[in-house]
Amino acid sequence: MKFLQRGLKMLIVSSYPPRECGLATFSNDIVNTVSRMFGDTIPIEVCALQNDNAPYKYGDEVTYTLSTSFLQDYRIVAEKINERHDIGLVCVQHEFGLFGGTYGNYILAFLLALNKPVITVFHTVLPKPDNKRKKVVQAIANLSDRIVVLTKKSQSLLIDDYGYQKPKTTLIPHGTHTVLWSQKEILKNKYYYSNKIVLSTFGLLSENKSIETVLYALPEIVKKHPAVIYLVIGKTHPEVIKKEGEHYRNSLIDIVEQYNLENNVVFINEYLDLDQLLEYLTLSDIYLFTSKDPNQAVSGTLAYAMACGCSVIANPIPHAVEILNGSKGILLDDFNKPEAFQNAILRLIENKEERIAMAKTAFSSTRATAWENVAINYGLLFGELTNRTEDLRFNLPPIKIDHIKKLTTDFGILQFSKFSQPDKTSGYTLDDNARALINMVMYFKYFEVPEALKLANIYLSFIEGIQRDDGWFDNYKNFNQQLTKQNLEVNLEDANGRALWSLGYLIGHKQLIAPALVFRAEKCWSKALKRINNIKSPRAIAYAIKGLYHYYLVNEDKKTEKLIRHLADLLLQHYNINSEDNWFWFEDYMTYANNVLPEAMMYSYLVTNEKQFKKIAEISFDFLLALYFMKGQIKVISNKDWFKKKNERTFHGEQPIEVATTIIALDLFYEVTGKTKYKDQLELAFSWFMGNNHLKQIMYNPENGASYDGLEDTKVNINQGAESSLCFFKSQIIIHKYSKQEPTYKTIKLSQKLSS
Repeated sequence: MKFLQRGLKMLIVSSYPPRECGLATFSNDIVNTVSRMFGDTIPIEVCALQNDNAPYKYGDEVTYTLSTSFLQDYRIVAEKINERHDIGLVCVQHEFGLFGGTYGNYILAFLLALNKPVITVFHTVLPKPDNKRKKVVQAIANLSDRIVVLTKKSQSLLIDDYGYQKPKTTLIPHGTHTVLWSQKEILKNKYYYSNKIVLSTFGLLSENKSIETVLYALPEIVKKHPAVIYLVIGKTHPEVIKKEGEHYRNSLIDIVEQYNLENNVVFINEYLDLDQLLEYLTLSDIYLFTSKDPNQAVSGTLAYAMACGCSVIANPIPHAVEILNGSKGILLDDFNKPEAFQNAILRLIENKEERIAMAKTAFSSTRATAWENVAINYGLLFGELTNRTEDLRFNLPPIKIDHIKKLTTDFGILQFSKFSQPDKTSGYTLDDNARALINMVMYFKYFEVPEALKLANIYLSFIEGIQRDDGWFDNYKNFNQQLTKQNLEVNLEDANGRALWSLGYLIGHKQLIAPALVFRAEKCWSKALKRINNIKSPRAIAYAIKGLYHYYLVNEDKKTEKLIRHLADLLLQHYNINSEDNWFWFEDYMTYANNVLPEAMMYSYLVTNEKQFKKIAEISFDFLLALYFMKGQIKVISNKDWFKKKNERTFHGEQPIEVATTIIALDLFYEVTGKTKYKDQLELAFSWFMGNNHLKQIMYNPENGASYDGLEDTKVNINQGAESSLCFFKSQIIIHKYSKQEPTYKTIKLSQKLSS
């Protein structure tokens, strides 16, 4: 069964903005992210839960409202949904107190009347339920096709306290928003908190927040550290306002005045928009989770704070106990003890290294819970329950050059990055600047962005500056622009081959490039070409062939053709020596950038028309692809242990360079052969970046367009170095090229079963 043109729809049943509550925000984030990730293949509508207040003015995505106080409305709305053939699944966001009746049992009328697959998300699972609550929860669970919980603790409570079986539960954590680590000091300056230690708490205010616990702790802290600022972010809860007005907030203000804390406590009495909220959290040094409800199952505020790079001090609610393990934060022993908060805050203020290390650990650990990853899990669950997983498609993310620009100085592109912050100590490499030069030429070719040529000039200058008098290149320079000892210790052949590729690529596009840049590239090229016969490494040979091919496109001389043939013959020799039955390859092992070898053979065929080159190109490439593509995913050679002939293969430890070089080669092979299998595999390979991998996590940073450095066994390496980000950038250009040419090819297929 195939999707309709716009796909079956998911209907979210929940409170929803402009209603101000945590569940409304949660549901809005799901709607926005699923729409952004999957587009028209999972369109989303909302059934907004309406309490006794005046009706809200909702957005266009809200197509139904349900008055939660009226039992008859549950059946009426369910029957209306049943009439819709385009709604494939209903997702109910459940919270106690949200629905009418005893323990919210009115929702049962809705579920009983509904004839659609149902996911119920339990945001709270209370321990030790009385018999009535237990029966309501069991009934909701039995009427649902799948239960989603947000924590492991909730999952175990369903089993232990409610007698519910685990196979029907799926753990999908509370989502978090991606921010950039490097923004903390910038945002402190923006909000005039420079040179301050910023503490913060956010959420709708009520007595349950126990803000007074911190206020009572502050006087002794301020005596020692007058520069401390405590931000209390959030309006008073609307239900509290209805019952008692601003009594609680006024009591907090009284405490502030009593202890002369007016210069140290700031009340931000607003329901902030998302961007501003994330800015306040990002500039915070320490987040204080003060809630005194011991049974609070999950806290979106806590998750958001960790994702924004705060060190955390928290009361021991189940969610905090679960996610603050190890060195991610300080978990207090008990609730309502000002001295406990006082001691913990002083500890982190006075131990900066511990505070920053804790913040980095929290920041890194929450990348797995980015809303994009949560959306993938909801998308897979939708596909599974509607039997349409094979038809799900990712939307292509926008191409962003932000991180590449940030990594680039006036001298060149830096090698590594700690998270998104360029690491100056890593210095520069010829490898990365050659990659960057190719990327910018390609970027300008397809998108005509003038800035690309400005960056290309920087990268070409680096290549010029690292070329020796004899035409050969060094590879490594430190941040002070000095050659390093690595140039004497490391084989530089591959880097030199990549330099030839980059120079040839620029020259091959000289009709697009300013003559001055072309002239400089040709000068470098001529000097380097004198050393080309010194190359022995198969990959260096392959890179050189790629450069020669592009040079040949605008300089069809016999000398270049002869040189390509010679180098291709060398690769062919490697193939003949190492290939045997069940091993159709150029070496007796596979390492990185393996695809460049058959790719070079195909380029050689295009110039020489030597059919043997094409034959070996296809045989070796198809052999490689058979190793890479399995069970609807690409799984490239692990950098933990190179794959040796007749040895067991190691999995995980996948790097963007290998996925990207696969995409580059598939692009060429599709263009040359016209075989659709190559285009299909290209699509599948790119989906690795989008989350079609064993961790079901995106491999790029949606904020800055960078790529993460590696996919490990249990986590993603979220550093964003030059090699990874350039590889992703180039892959994006290639996939968008297909999107532009073929309107049906705008999305990327996801093909993976969800494991419960």
